[in-house]
Amino acid sequence: MPESEISLVGRYLPQGIQESGFEIRSFMPRFGCIKERRNQLHEVIRLSGMNIIIDDIDRPLIIKVSSISSARMQVYFIDNEDYFYRKEIYTDDDGQYFEDNDERAIFFAKGVLETVKKLRWKPDIIHCQGWISHFVPLYLKKVYHDDPIFTDSKIVLSLYNDCSDITFDANIKSKITGQGIKNRDIEVMEIPNGINLAKLAVQYADGVILSSNSTSEEVLGLINKMNLPVLSDITISDDLAYVKEYRQFYDQILGKDDK
Repeated sequence: MPESEISLVGRYLPQGIQESGFEIRSFMPRFGCIKERRNQLHEVIRLSGMNIIIDDIDRPLIIKVSSISSARMQVYFIDNEDYFYRKEIYTDDDGQYFEDNDERAIFFAKGVLETVKKLRWKPDIIHCQGWISHFVPLYLKKVYHDDPIFTDSKIVLSLYNDCSDITFDANIKSKITGQGIKNRDIEVMEIPNGINLAKLAVQYADGVILSSNSTSEEVLGLINKMNLPVLSDITISDDLAYVKEYRQFYDQILGKDDK
C-alpha cells in the first residue's frame, strides 16, 4: 500500500506487539493495487467458501494470506471480485468516491469477524484502523457479542480522519439493519457520511487512539461525552517507541494497567 500513517502502523505495530510476547492476526482488504504474485498471496481454501449477504445479495468471501518473512508475521486478506478487484483504493480516476464504499466496508467487517470465528481464535483486543474498519465495533457488539469467540473481546479504535469528506449511499441504514441491529442502534447514520461513520464506531468502542491532529470536533465531543479511555499525542517513529504506548493502552482497556 502507499506509505501513510495508517500503513506504517498497520505494518509495524502488529510486529512489535508480537515480539513483546503476544499472538496477533492482521486483516486488510485485498485491494486491486496489491500484486498477488509479487507479494505471494494464496487462497486459504479452508477459510474461504462463505457468503456475506449485503442488501439481500450473497457475495462470496475469499480469504487469502501472505507472509512477511522478516517479521515472521502473516497477513489475511479479505477478498471479493465485486468489491476489491479494481485497481484504485477508495476513489476512481477522477477522484470520486466509489458509490459502493459502504458495502465494501460492511463486507470487510463481516468478513473479518467470520474468518476469526473459523480460525477459532479468541482475541482479547480487536484494533480497528481506518474508516474501512469502522463497522467492526457495531457488528461485534450487536451481532457477535454472544459468540464465545468474542465474549470478552474489547475494541480499540484508531481515528485518522481519513475520508472524513466521504458520503455514502442514502440507503445505507437498510443495508446495516437486521441480525440484531435495530434502527435505533444506527441513528447517527441518518446523514450517511464519514464523520458520522466515525461516530458510529466510537459509540461501540472501548477505547480510542487519536492518531490524527485533525479529528472532527463532533467526534471528539462524542468521545468526551462517553468518557472513553483515550490515547493521544502519539509520535509514529522509526524506532517503534510508540509500540510500548499502544501495549500499555491495551492493558488499560483490559484492566491490566496496574500490573
